[in-house]
Amino acid sequence: MDALSDVLRIVRLTGAVFMDAEFTEPWCIGEPSGVEVCIEHMPHAQHVVIYHLVAEGRCEVSLPGADALSARAGDLIVIPGGEAHSLGSDLSRRPVPGGPLVVQRGPDDVPQVRHGGGGTVTRMVCGYLACDSSLFDTVLAALPRVMVVDMHEGPRAQWLTASIQFSIAESAAQRAGSATVLAKLSELLFVEAIRRHIEGLPPDQAGWLSGLRDRFVGKTLALIHSKPAHPWTVDELAGAVGLSRSALAERFGALVGQPPMQYLTRWRLQLAADLMRSGARNLASVAADVGYESEAAFSRAFKRELGMTPAAWRRDRAAGAAAHSPQADAGP
Repeated sequence: MDALSDVLRIVRLTGAVFMDAEFTEPWCIGEPSGVEVCIEHMPHAQHVVIYHLVAEGRCEVSLPGADALSARAGDLIVIPGGEAHSLGSDLSRRPVPGGPLVVQRGPDDVPQVRHGGGGTVTRMVCGYLACDSSLFDTVLAALPRVMVVDMHEGPRAQWLTASIQFSIAESAAQRAGSATVLAKLSELLFVEAIRRHIEGLPPDQAGWLSGLRDRFVGKTLALIHSKPAHPWTVDELAGAVGLSRSALAERFGALVGQPPMQYLTRWRLQLAADLMRSGARNLASVAADVGYESEAAFSRAFKRELGMTPAAWRRDRAAGAAAHSPQADAGP
């Protein structure tokens, strides 16, 4: 089991909002945070990842308190934490708020941004990916605040970037289904960016992503994700990956930041939350599926980790979904 793919499957990464942007030098805009995007466009989202795929030209990107980074055509800018940021040909200029520049001609059209002083053109696709907060806890917190990922090399990356640009053109031509295709492509693009980031990590880098690449810790994570309900022990995991118990515990803790059994518990509870969210399964069945011998033991672990009982968590999620349903939005 690919642990990264398993995590991304559970957290329901979803492409939702996109923009076709064209800027001409000189220009500088201020982009809002993912929280603001959530409120306006994705009220169900717990977290929003922001990305900008540079299709033509060049630009710089900066976050408050961080150095500016440069990007050119074929680069993917990713803001994993969904923070407010500035984009421009010259970041010394006063940024123009990006929100009022967005124009959407019809409900099914991709919004457009056209701005600048009439000089050299920079074109990009701007996107927002909604995900559960558990992705932020597991994966996104291990990423830099801003990433510029080179998507020039490799057939998969080139196909993804070309396909997204094609989908934007299809949307502009009002071709049916183009928005759905664009959403799926953007999800794949983000996964590819994470994989490329992992490949470029220095050997001494710590964190969950580095653990995926480590020979022993990566295999341990794969075992846990392939059989989460199995009654794993550190001894059994160590024997399976070819390390002593103490060596695995030390190596896993140094890279992932928590002991193997704690990681297993947290992953089981994330799986349980996904099962409760996606169906009307009773708690005893959910508990058994994620490796707990009794509903009582499952409830204690769930409350200890998430701060409420499984029943209360399920009611809270149901109430939130009802509040944001189309019927609720429509009013009486």
